[in-house]
Amino acid sequence: MRRIWRKFKFPKEAAVGADEFATSSLVLTELLNNTGELVSIYDRDLRLIQCSAQLKTLRGDRMSIGASLFDIYPSFVTGQARKALDKVLVAKAPAILNFATASNREVEVRAFPTATGIGLIEAAESPAATAEVEHSKLLYQANHDVLTGLQNRQRLSDRLNEILATNNGVRERSALLQIDLDDFKSVNDTLGHGTGDALLKLAANRIRGVLQEGDSAFRYAGDEFAIIQYGKEPSEAESVAQALVDAFKTPFIINEMPLFVGASVGIAFGPQHGAQGEELMKAADIALYAAKREGRGCARIFNRSMLLLIEQRENLRRGLRLALERQELLLEYQPLVRSSGQVVGFEALVRWDHPEVGRITPNVFIPIAESDGLMHAIGRWVLEEACRQAMTWPDSLSVAVNLSPAQFLGGSLTDAVAQVIDSTGIRADRIELEITESVLLEETVDNLDTLNTLNVLGIRISLDDFGTRYSSLSYLKNFPFDSLKIDKYFIQDLERERKSQTIVRTIIGMAHGLDMMVTGEGVETATQAQWLINEGCDLLQGHHLGKAMSAERARIFASKAGASRRRRERIN
Repeated sequence: MRRIWRKFKFPKEAAVGADEFATSSLVLTELLNNTGELVSIYDRDLRLIQCSAQLKTLRGDRMSIGASLFDIYPSFVTGQARKALDKVLVAKAPAILNFATASNREVEVRAFPTATGIGLIEAAESPAATAEVEHSKLLYQANHDVLTGLQNRQRLSDRLNEILATNNGVRERSALLQIDLDDFKSVNDTLGHGTGDALLKLAANRIRGVLQEGDSAFRYAGDEFAIIQYGKEPSEAESVAQALVDAFKTPFIINEMPLFVGASVGIAFGPQHGAQGEELMKAADIALYAAKREGRGCARIFNRSMLLLIEQRENLRRGLRLALERQELLLEYQPLVRSSGQVVGFEALVRWDHPEVGRITPNVFIPIAESDGLMHAIGRWVLEEACRQAMTWPDSLSVAVNLSPAQFLGGSLTDAVAQVIDSTGIRADRIELEITESVLLEETVDNLDTLNTLNVLGIRISLDDFGTRYSSLSYLKNFPFDSLKIDKYFIQDLERERKSQTIVRTIIGMAHGLDMMVTGEGVETATQAQWLINEGCDLLQGHHLGKAMSAERARIFASKAGASRRRRERIN
């Protein structure tokens, strides 16, 4: 230990200024790579920035850059050791601490100030000590996730029970934040598990980046993570949750591809929301579901009324399996209108008339259907019913149907579409299938073959919600799209925001240059409609043009719109 001690010019006694420990990055890296001692260097927030190769070898992923000093040396969290660390940081005074190992053996650790924060050197290892480190390494592996280096589900459960246990009759405040990655499944399914694993590692680093002093992070399943806070105010948990949501708004870059995966957070406080670990986890999970239900990419705090939402969801889950055979699903149609006022078709929108709850919109039950494997059956029914009802309209009107990623990736889409055409007798060119960019993340031969086959059948293909997800221009080059639909996110700000105007104007020009039509979604005002018409947008859709309606009302609406347009033409 004395050799590396001298490299840092560290005298055993007396305070030393930080400048005496300033060592160039290259020299320090070379030193840490070649020393046989157990050295770790931390920034002022006590997060690891460098460590010796020997320490990395012995401790493995525990020594991840950005890891908290207290995850590496948990016995330093409180007591005299914590005070000594604060003294090193503030007074620039070295200190000697004792690290309690898993078998209660104490190892001497010398702490010293550096230009960036603090450094630690463990005592030289004897054979017995080496065995102890190996034991600690095995213990670490048993309590940590191999992929991300975060603590695992077992450690989460143990830690919750530890902090919720009565201590001298007083229970300290604690907070559990459960985190779920939004849209991770579609990335994992389409780009493969290798990309999914890389994304999880990057996600773990972002979670580490928002932790406050003393917080602990865990990965307890798949794309589910957690943070535990202890002895802090509720406002601090809310602050971390919001920082986490904001951190995930920035895309992840993997293989030069931007991937948008958000984070939803559920918060529960102990012991008020749960006196046992499992109770607190259940409360946080219910709050997480509420965050998902309210649009994702947000944080919600548990309250008792959320239990009712869970019960409702389970009732919906059970009822949805019977909804098709009980004929509780129905379709409504929203008009697609040219700038001239001509109605050219309708988009089919599925609804669920629940016998007890009433009308349920697709944003509520479609995620349930996808997670329960029901989308193939529901999607097939929607396509067939929409085509059957469209046969009651004039031949000039088209019908647009949304495809779920589950349908597209199932492998039998083209056969299903061909069968629907045969059974209903509808012309293929009256059908428009809308897909989102998430189904095209992996530009495989199968994806291209599916779209090309549909194109050969004469079916129109539309890329829905363009601009809000990945928006890779390679999709437009490689896949046979007939049209783009600009998401309402950009349309809603057209009247007041130049950035949205520029984006929409650019998309229209690009699409026309690629011989594609453009539809503006979510048109709510006459001003928005006129702006889009002036910029050459081909079709408009939204409440300003017409709300969703039944198939019969759609037929009448199109007829009246046609008559009104012809009267205007005669007047002009």
